[in-house]
Amino acid sequence: MTIHIGAEKGDIAETVLLPGDPYRAKWAAETFLENPKLVNNVRGMLGFTGNWKGHPVTIQGSGMGMPSLSIYVNELIRDFGAKTLIRIGSCGGMQDSVNVRDVILAMTSTTLSTPSRGIMKELNFAPCADWDLLQAAANAAIAKGTPTHVGGIYSSDVFYDERPDLNEQMMRHGILGVEMEAAELYILAARHKCRALAVLTVSDHLLTGEALPSSERESSFGDMVEIALQAAFSDAA
Repeated sequence: MTIHIGAEKGDIAETVLLPGDPYRAKWAAETFLENPKLVNNVRGMLGFTGNWKGHPVTIQGSGMGMPSLSIYVNELIRDFGAKTLIRIGSCGGMQDSVNVRDVILAMTSTTLSTPSRGIMKELNFAPCADWDLLQAAANAAIAKGTPTHVGGIYSSDVFYDERPDLNEQMMRHGILGVEMEAAELYILAARHKCRALAVLTVSDHLLTGEALPSSERESSFGDMVEIALQAAFSDAA
């Protein structure tokens, strides 16, 4: 048990999926896991552990933004022994070739700032995904026939952004989408020698203004969860 995670030792699996929304964690656990058990509800940040095809999996909400995710990931790794951490979340599309409902696999994550900036000091560390997870997720997406893009994303530290000039540069340099957590996840995974990946569903688009209504989000996010699970256990297939 930690300050933010009320689970007991053994309640958390080595493989953890990390949606930002705790209610999305509940939906994913009840939809994809066998016998999901609530293992955390501290501050309403729900976490569940169950089995997927015989493999133990925890699905733990991580909150909004890198500071919140950093708290949960640090505790999951250091106190509960998590080894594979996959963010499953939404993002905004930033290229004409990316459509709403598509999946983005984040190879790298560009950012202005993360909670780890104080450690890195003047170094511009390049956060990137675990290659084996990334390759397995791409293969899973191809097998499912899910429209998928692999490349760089932007992890913003603000939601209400007022920097159109910065967005223009992101788009100019091929950034596929924007979200708020992956860069710190990748840095923490590198620091603690764990595997990490962000599998993201495009829920809205910065260029077209299109957005998924809330009623359609869960059904559209199903592919993302299945891809993440298949990637996590590709070696066991």
